[in-house]
Amino acid sequence: MATLLHDAVMNPAEVVKQHMKMYHSLHWSALSCIRTVWGTEGLGAFYQSYTMKLTMNIPFQSICFITYEFLQEQINPYQGYNPKSHIISGRLVGALAAANMALSLANISGQLLGMANAFRTVYQFNGLPGYFRGIQAQVIYQMLSMAISWSIYGFFKYFLTKHKLENRTLY
Repeated sequence: MATLLHDAVMNPAEVVKQHMKMYHSLHWSALSCIRTVWGTEGLGAFYQSYTMKLTMNIPFQSICFITYEFLQEQINPYQGYNPKSHIISGRLVGALAAANMALSLANISGQLLGMANAFRTVYQFNGLPGYFRGIQAQVIYQMLSMAISWSIYGFFKYFLTKHKLENRTLY
């Protein structure tokens, strides 16, 4: 559910970002871009890639949560607050999830309609290695990102669980 809601909000933001990053973009602000896209392409333009984003993000987030919890059971079996274990788990989760996600990413300019067309285009331009393009940069980025994210998640999970347990012992 979190991924569905996250992507429902972030997909329009990604559309605006991509429009503004294009070479010779006529948009001077995000609000200008939103107005133009809405006026010329309609609301659907903000969600055209929503299905593809979910196709990538649902497996990505699933891998993250399953792997993180597994690693925490191995590294931090007593579930105490241990920032080092969260950083290590987060980095490993980021590397694994990024490597998995890189299988479906490609840097091909132009419009790709649908997953099948995207896969064919990547293969046509770069062959099998095209599916792995940018994997090293993605792994490094995700390792850092996930170390931070999962450390924060681990802190709040511990804090809220500990607080809940302390309240139970009082009564």
